[in-house]
Amino acid sequence: MEAEPLNVFVKAPAKINLSLDVLYKRPDGYHEVDMVMTTIDLADRITLEDRADGRIHLVTNSGVIPQDARNLAWRAAELVRERFRVDRGVTITIAKEIPVAAGLAGGSSDAAAVLSGLNQLWKLGASLEELMELGKQLGSDVPFCLVRGTARATGRGECIEELPAMPPCWVVLAKPPISVSTADVYSDLDLAQITARPKTESLIASLARNDFHGVARQMRNVLEPFVFRKYPEVARLKEQMLRFSGEGVLMSGSGPTVYALFQQESRARRLLHGLKGFCKEVYMVRLLGKRPMST
Repeated sequence: MEAEPLNVFVKAPAKINLSLDVLYKRPDGYHEVDMVMTTIDLADRITLEDRADGRIHLVTNSGVIPQDARNLAWRAAELVRERFRVDRGVTITIAKEIPVAAGLAGGSSDAAAVLSGLNQLWKLGASLEELMELGKQLGSDVPFCLVRGTARATGRGECIEELPAMPPCWVVLAKPPISVSTADVYSDLDLAQITARPKTESLIASLARNDFHGVARQMRNVLEPFVFRKYPEVARLKEQMLRFSGEGVLMSGSGPTVYALFQQESRARRLLHGLKGFCKEVYMVRLLGKRPMST
């Protein structure tokens, strides 16, 4: 009797930025950043099925992401095959829940999930550090998506320092019906126009004290003014959310998703319902807290 194919199931959670600072343009063309990020319980679900024919095949329920080598998850599988000289193939099935091109690292998280999932599927025995080295080759957010939890990311985003967990709270996210290119945002960025920068050390101190309001007061994203200028609907969305929250509202990454943090579930639900007529893609989730013990 033919053996059943091996399957591994992996969750690929989204991230939100608690802060995002851009310091300078590096000689390699990237920007030097200083960010604090945390993972949330909004996740793609990925199934990895071993194939004997050595081919990589990707399928998804999303009509907007590529199903070939343009997809980071596909490239992650090819990178693992090359690095560890694996002659097996894999079918990658991605059930998308994270909005695409939303500032939530959906593609990077999918790639990270494939790296860690194939490590299990093919019993490679790679360490988290080895997987992070591979992740750096795929994208700046991939190393953080492997570590998860709450962390500071520096360099071009690939240097990760784990931080105390974000205080437990509810997260309401809303994505307006537009997509924002991270590359376009950074190409339009004028560093001389950045006037209000995050106080990252103060934010980290608030995390260490488990101080929700301290974190909320220190949240800042220097990309907001540039995105708001080009996409005024994102600015209007943030204004709408601030009316319900008053603090702890920020655009994540390069946008266009805006999120609000709440300690009380009832207040989060009021915003959720209030945004339904304003925005189609609205979510209410919890934080994931500390990172898992294994990859």
